[in-house]
Amino acid sequence: MNKYHTVKKNVEFSKIIGKGLFFKNRSFVIYFDKNDLNKYRFGISVSKKLGNAVYRNKYKRQLRSIIDKYKKNYQNDIDYIIIIRNSYINLNFEEKEKDFLYLLNKINNFYNK
Repeated sequence: MNKYHTVKKNVEFSKIIGKGLFFKNRSFVIYFDKNDLNKYRFGISVSKKLGNAVYRNKYKRQLRSIIDKYKKNYQNDIDYIIIIRNSYINLNFEEKEKDFLYLLNKINNFYNK
């Protein structure tokens, strides 16, 4: 995932989360909203309750790897904020990937109604 496709500013995070559109499962909460940029963007949030900085960065690297692997499944004009939940820690990589794809498909179905 390159820097071109990231949400970094707190104002943007707050705006997307404030809209209230989200889907969740055991591993993630994904907030999403339309944007005017003709590209998709991702923001990742990991709570300090999930470990020290080394572990939080590891979880973000894993998630970025999953995001890069499924680039073809994202819709342009959508911002995604992904919050990693506590049960994420206890899952293997395939289960994390499956949980992410499940939520991504729900979001795509939401916009393709």
